[in-house]
Amino acid sequence: MASTARDIAMKGGGYYSRATIGAKHVIDGATPLILQSLEDMSPPDDGSVFTMSDMGCADAGTSMTMVGTVLKEVRRRVPSRPIQMVYTDLPRNDFSQLFRNVLGLTDTASYYHEVDNLHVFASGTSFHRSIVPPGTLHLGFSATASHYLSDKPAKIENHVHMVGAAVTERAAYAEQGRRDWEAMLLHRARELAPGGRLALFNFGVDEEGRYLGNTGGISMFDTFNALWTELRDDGTITPREYFDTNFPQHYRTVEEFTRPFRDPDNPVHQAGLRLDHAETRVVRCPFAVHFEEHGDPARFAREYIPTLRSWSESTFASGLSPGRPPKECAAILDCFYDRYEARVRDAPHGHAMDYVHCYLIASKVPA
Repeated sequence: MASTARDIAMKGGGYYSRATIGAKHVIDGATPLILQSLEDMSPPDDGSVFTMSDMGCADAGTSMTMVGTVLKEVRRRVPSRPIQMVYTDLPRNDFSQLFRNVLGLTDTASYYHEVDNLHVFASGTSFHRSIVPPGTLHLGFSATASHYLSDKPAKIENHVHMVGAAVTERAAYAEQGRRDWEAMLLHRARELAPGGRLALFNFGVDEEGRYLGNTGGISMFDTFNALWTELRDDGTITPREYFDTNFPQHYRTVEEFTRPFRDPDNPVHQAGLRLDHAETRVVRCPFAVHFEEHGDPARFAREYIPTLRSWSESTFASGLSPGRPPKECAAILDCFYDRYEARVRDAPHGHAMDYVHCYLIASKVPA
């Protein structure tokens, strides 16, 4: 049986943060929003523990610069308060690599030795569940993560992603996305201390209908589907394996993101969460930008494909039959990404994984 959303993981061993430069650009570019949230929070210097979380952290490499900047500012503002930094992700996450990165044991520049009275923890808990005790979270952060659903609500017959699904299939994903978003926000509402802030920067569909890898050029998800279909049609994978391969994701619109905060009857609003800021941004694919500079299609293809593979490979692997030997599965996945690389190399123009995010800041009002 194909794996569910609970089995999804970013590629480990440091691969993820090395390959997903664009995700780091998203977080770095949004750092001023988090610093403003901290200023608006105006935390008292009362000696109590200050807790920040990074939910859906992968190996922590993409958020390292931002977290360091924010925690140094926390330390400047509240010198007497111990700081607790909690990294969270699914159980299959590479937490060993995370701690190696955070502790400065890799070539990733770390803030760890530059912030006094700092205590770093990790939790193998989905953000779809409660993570820290009620009323103890002061600054909750999550980027490029909440589009993952707690489970797949339906099988998509003729595509691998909800953006290409039929109307009824897409509606099922939208409904699952609505329930998961509200449930996640309710967990955070319980965890936040009064006056605490959430900084949530997540994939979505912007006001012009753009989404990840689909900003006017060649659609990344349509390319994924075309190549996976080729492998089905040439017998490399079975029709069942194609059918079992669906990303457990929903890309929300701005209206879907903001509705729980704006509706007074919604449980999220009633739990005390208020929307302070919402906007969409497109961050260009760094590999496509570099291609414009160097003009080498082979180099572009070689550098571009790893960023796609870093987060998508586990979904395609999950669609393969558990009866296949591991080496056979690895060969199929290599063939799949090799074919994508060949497409980009042979006709590079239009390929890009531009990031489309909705940037939200929310606060917990006092009871």
